[in-house]
Amino acid sequence: MLDNHQKNIATFIHLSTFSRFIIPFGNFIGPLILWVSNKDKSAFIDAHGKQAINFQISILLYAIILGAISIPFFIFNIFNGFDFIDFHGFHDFHFDISKASPLLYIGGALGSIAIIGFILELVFIIKASLKARDGELYNYPLTINFIK
Repeated sequence: MLDNHQKNIATFIHLSTFSRFIIPFGNFIGPLILWVSNKDKSAFIDAHGKQAINFQISILLYAIILGAISIPFFIFNIFNGFDFIDFHGFHDFHFDISKASPLLYIGGALGSIAIIGFILELVFIIKASLKARDGELYNYPLTINFIK
């Protein structure tokens, strides 16, 4: 039988990921401290702590991959009209905003995917904290289980 203390700790494990808006890497530090200090007290807390940390590691991995894919599109678009072989200064270098490159559209689409992913991350964290408050287990979608 779960008591309110276990439910509250599991809820705060998920909600502590929002500390990243105040503390750098707070989304890892907060849940890790709460999980490590309470994982031996309850299997419920242990399961929620593992899920929260695995989800944050997965989100970091997805963000790195998405960034690595999208950065070249922006770089190639910036240097699109720049001739490196026949370089005579920056007097001929200009940006033409009227006709955007397809590379910019692809980079913008990847940026939109990142924004949608951020919003979904917030929704999943809130949903997980509400499930923990109610005493239910929650498995984040698209999570790689690094900690088993």
